[in-house]
Amino acid sequence: MAVIAVPRLARTHTVSDLALAALAPVSWGTTYVVTATLLPADRPLLAATLRALPAGLVLLAATRRLPSGSWWWRSAALGMLNFGAFFPLLFFAAYRLPGGVAATIGSVQPLVVALLSLAVLRIRPARAVLCAALAGTFGVALMALTAQARLDPLGVAAMLTATSLMGTAIVLAKKWGQPEAPLVMTGWQLTFGGLVLAPLTLAVEGVPAAVTGENLLGFAYLGVIGTAAAYALWFRGIDRLPPTSLSLLGLTNPMVAVLAGFVILGQTLTGWQAAGFAVALGALIAGQALGRRPA
Repeated sequence: MAVIAVPRLARTHTVSDLALAALAPVSWGTTYVVTATLLPADRPLLAATLRALPAGLVLLAATRRLPSGSWWWRSAALGMLNFGAFFPLLFFAAYRLPGGVAATIGSVQPLVVALLSLAVLRIRPARAVLCAALAGTFGVALMALTAQARLDPLGVAAMLTATSLMGTAIVLAKKWGQPEAPLVMTGWQLTFGGLVLAPLTLAVEGVPAAVTGENLLGFAYLGVIGTAAAYALWFRGIDRLPPTSLSLLGLTNPMVAVLAGFVILGQTLTGWQAAGFAVALGALIAGQALGRRPA
């Protein structure tokens, strides 16, 4: 009886795609700590603009490619979802909520993507994958929510909206495909989002009276590592991975956010939080394994 082996290259290719895509939410998990320790206080629009526009213009100049046809409005729409609207809401939530609370709310994104995939892409996620997403959210909640966690209503609403917008962007990008390389697509969307944010920032927050070296370091880190490089890897993952599988990688965001709080901000790790970390990690691994099984 003949035995057909699964090609090793295909399996390695999938694992490498998952690993590279996971680097994006890993870097995003440090956003909360960087915002709390390095950025100017109470300036979410300024933080969003300086995170998006400089990185977008640099990538646009480096790639020297402009959208064509329908990709003008598609890039503008994705740029608003991923950056123009998402970034201000994210920073607003980061200023008003502890990183763990914001991360727990953000961990529902796989469920949002699963529902939108069913409605828009006609893709029905496996029941086991949905269970893994629920388990991941439960694990993140155990890990991140403490008795001292404060639930600011406006911050919670902002984070829920931001999570839904990014989930919508994942599904639409999967539906429309990618006409160019990830770096090109990243440059288009960052530039569109940043150009919308810049005049809004000047009108609402104005120019800061002073910018410190720590502020510049924080902006540089978020722009280069947390935005240009991270979103190029994220858009590459959108092109190569199923939407639910990709969104499950977002569980690494709250895991890193909580760990960064423990390491950098001197927070303590309780037994319940350690158990939550184990549950979230197990859900992430199980969800990826179950999601790769043929239907």
